[in-house]
Amino acid sequence: MTALQLADRETVADLTTYVTRARALDTDGAIRLQASGTTLAAWVGVLRGRGITGQGTVVGLRALELAEPAEVDSVVPLPAVSDRLARIADDDTALDVPPMTVRTSWAAVSPPRAGWHPIAEIDIKLLSTVAAEGISQIAQGAPEGSGAVAVETLRQEVWGQAMPLTGAADGLPAGVAFGAYALGFLTGEVAQVYTAARWFRVTTLGGHVLVR
Repeated sequence: MTALQLADRETVADLTTYVTRARALDTDGAIRLQASGTTLAAWVGVLRGRGITGQGTVVGLRALELAEPAEVDSVVPLPAVSDRLARIADDDTALDVPPMTVRTSWAAVSPPRAGWHPIAEIDIKLLSTVAAEGISQIAQGAPEGSGAVAVETLRQEVWGQAMPLTGAADGLPAGVAFGAYALGFLTGEVAQVYTAARWFRVTTLGGHVLVR
């Protein structure tokens, strides 16, 4: 079984919090553990895309430090990672990578690893406001008893709306604000916006949210 040696106990706690937040979005979801050298990129799905191109796909990314170099790229169940994190001893930092893998639509449309260039900045307060307003719209528009299809349609409509931005970031969907809020990335004062190919990346001190 492959094990990833996380940098320290703080990193274990960091990943645990991240996985817990991701499971709040999708209890039985997946996480992509992508280790290269001493960096672990932990990817999770936030919003599903549409059609065969995955348009509208929103994913979260948290980069963590490893104590030892590793080469891993595996999409595994979130519950399995959560369970293994909970069983790491207080004097240990080794995370066993679950042997079982899963297939998920967002992992099939991976963002580019290079070629990103900055295009804009967004105030963190704006992202927080957009996320709060979207959550309120969905709560009001999908009362208790609403069918799953109706709720999913409403979510796509709300999070697919363009945020009130101008310039190069015009058209950036509200889903990135939701992802930053849900994953605990709304830290600092300003988020940086980057683009590469057909992707946009919103980066804060807490992590990255990417949308196709």
